[in-house]
Amino acid sequence: MIRSAHQLALASLLLLAALFTPRVGAASEYLQLFVTEPYLELHTGPGRGYPVFHVVPRDASVDVLFRRTDWFKVRTEQGVEGWAAQKDMQKAVLADGTRFVFPLGDRAGFTNHNFEMGMFAGRYGGATEVSGYVAAYFNSQLGIEGTFGQYLGTYSNGVTAQIGLIHVFAPEARWSPFVTLGLGVVRTQPKATLVQTTDRTEDTAYAGLGVRYYLTRRFFLRGEYKTHFVFTTRNQNEEVDEWKLGFAFFF
Repeated sequence: MIRSAHQLALASLLLLAALFTPRVGAASEYLQLFVTEPYLELHTGPGRGYPVFHVVPRDASVDVLFRRTDWFKVRTEQGVEGWAAQKDMQKAVLADGTRFVFPLGDRAGFTNHNFEMGMFAGRYGGATEVSGYVAAYFNSQLGIEGTFGQYLGTYSNGVTAQIGLIHVFAPEARWSPFVTLGLGVVRTQPKATLVQTTDRTEDTAYAGLGVRYYLTRRFFLRGEYKTHFVFTTRNQNEEVDEWKLGFAFFF
């Protein structure tokens, strides 16, 4: 019974990844910009720590592929792809000679970022819980995240660890809902004064939903609800509800 439940949870996790992984389609049109400075530096990655490997001369054009926080990924007329800093891109112009205008701030980073992490407080079953998480994103909508938490209850304490997928709907919106699905473990430490008890480590699977709310700069609120299915050693599976709210930041 436990083995079949594990297989079902793993199959569901893989199905979610297949459904939300972006498909390669027809080529899309990109915004074309022209360099007005003597040259435009292209870095190997989105940051000053990445070396400059190519320069685009004045009057040459680049296609803007996408933006990640303060950096733009562009492609030259020769097909060279690299990253240009936001301050340099502000000096580029469109084909009609008008300046390239785009929203400043970190809302673009909230929409499309590589990593995020945060801390929560909430309830795990009937116990008080604190937890933290870190997530890495494949694109603006699909990512993988790991969570570690500790709960303190009347009859038992415990720790939890989980890993799973997250899919964000409308990542460009200030309020952006999401769903999660994954696997984990829970270690329970019963509180008993009259009889000898032993700690238990049991496998879990979970499904959940939540919402993110962008605050300012790189910070946002995140609230979520999860239903955990605990595969007990007694072959009597249990369900545990989890509610939590916390602060997070992206980078």
